[in-house]
Amino acid sequence: MDPTSLVERLAAARIGATFNFYRDGEGAASRRERLVSYLERRRSAGFLLVGEAAGYRAARVSGIPFTSERQLTGRDPGEASATIVHSVLAELGLEEDVLLWNIVPTHPHRPGAPATNRRPVRAEVDGGRPFLDELAQGRRVVAVGRLAHGVLGGSYVRHPSHGGAVEFRDGLLQSALGGLGVRRFL
Repeated sequence: MDPTSLVERLAAARIGATFNFYRDGEGAASRRERLVSYLERRRSAGFLLVGEAAGYRAARVSGIPFTSERQLTGRDPGEASATIVHSVLAELGLEEDVLLWNIVPTHPHRPGAPATNRRPVRAEVDGGRPFLDELAQGRRVVAVGRLAHGVLGGSYVRHPSHGGAVEFRDGLLQSALGGLGVRRFL
């Protein structure tokens, strides 16, 4: 996987009615650079945690899945799920061995309301699949949430939103990472 090539193809992609923040909007070039850098740093990650779609307060702003701008720079916006995911991975000593991604890497929102999230439609899932398949090569894939599990099958953990933080953490510990020795508990 060549991160630069993947991000260039992603920036050129039209994925249904989603907003491609890697191509469009203020800061698109910065988001592309951040994503390339992130993918380079996680090139050897053994696990791919896959969520539903980019959210308006996280990847749409930061350019990195499950990551808010606040986590990168200390500036708003923050995003609860991103905070939980990174906190749990850090607590368990897994950050460096996990690559974060979404089934739909661009942002699905309600028409005329960019500061919303909506469930992606089948065509959008299909449009994001080639990027996911490329990143999944050689990695154990773990679905985060029901939509990702419905698309991917296999290992599943609860999404951390809406009160799911403890179950997300427990899912990673109990089964999703398939017996990987969690550093905190070695």
